[in-house]
Amino acid sequence: MTALNNTAALARLGFNAFFAEQVTAEESDLIVRRISSVHRDRLEAIDSTGPVEIELPPNSNTADFAVGDWVLAAPYTGLLVRRLDRQSVFQRRTEGAIGQQLAAANVDTLFIVTSCNADFNVARLERYLVMANEAGTRPVIVLTKADTVDDPSVYADEAQRLQRDLPVVIVNARSPEAITPLMPWCGPGQTVALVGSSGVGKSTLVNTLAGHGTETAQKTGSIREHDAKGRHTTTARSLHSMASGGWVIDTPGIRTLYVSDITDGIDTLFAEITELAPLCKFRDCSHSHEKGCAVQAVIKEGTLDPARLDRWRQLQAENRDRTPVYSGPKGNKTLRKKKY
Repeated sequence: MTALNNTAALARLGFNAFFAEQVTAEESDLIVRRISSVHRDRLEAIDSTGPVEIELPPNSNTADFAVGDWVLAAPYTGLLVRRLDRQSVFQRRTEGAIGQQLAAANVDTLFIVTSCNADFNVARLERYLVMANEAGTRPVIVLTKADTVDDPSVYADEAQRLQRDLPVVIVNARSPEAITPLMPWCGPGQTVALVGSSGVGKSTLVNTLAGHGTETAQKTGSIREHDAKGRHTTTARSLHSMASGGWVIDTPGIRTLYVSDITDGIDTLFAEITELAPLCKFRDCSHSHEKGCAVQAVIKEGTLDPARLDRWRQLQAENRDRTPVYSGPKGNKTLRKKKY
């Protein structure tokens, strides 16, 4: 088990000052564990000794936890005492659901994986980027299946234009050298998560990063050649150690990515539009037909793609329509809740 005074072991697991400062003096005798997988009726965790069991208190709801969470537990019984506040959290709203579905927590870098084929979709990549921005993680676009096209740099250039200073990496997921261009984000104590559609090579990349043998490897599947659609081979989120000393979280493929309650993430993705808006003549400018619109001016100059503005407008509308409105004191409406 990992005690709070074992700072070296905790650092290897990704524990840092943000989490240590949350532990009170009265809790100094508790042990620190990290959630490695979440199931309907149980949680699995790791500490410096390897996989460990988490004893849940009565009436606990495992849906309140995410892979990557840090928890404090009693030293002898292993009974969960409490979860520490998250430094970042990747979550999404599903159709018809009331709350957000937790995907991963305390992730330093989000690898958004797509392939150089029919799966490459600018609008969907923008949705992933919005959620990465909102989550507080660094997004990196990872392009796979580069061997299926003549010039993968065409895809890389298009991806790089989606957001300022966005890293884009081309890899061969099956090659042991795949980890080399990803090393800046996979060092000791660093945590990365992989998201993307089914069939783009996420599980293959996880196996390469983690150095899995045939007995422990994540299952992989093939895709349909005519539309690049894949089957779900990852059915649950899980935390794996990497040969480089970091940690990687695999996630199931997401077919539909809804936008909700992520205004800041949209503003970051479309920074060129966000920064121009205050220069418009009218404060409530829709950037469509008004005189003195700064956004329309750069479109006429040819420095902003009209399709980019259309996607911004679509995400803004969807975010507005799908963001729940919560009733506050005296019936006042508030749109924001605690993020983490």
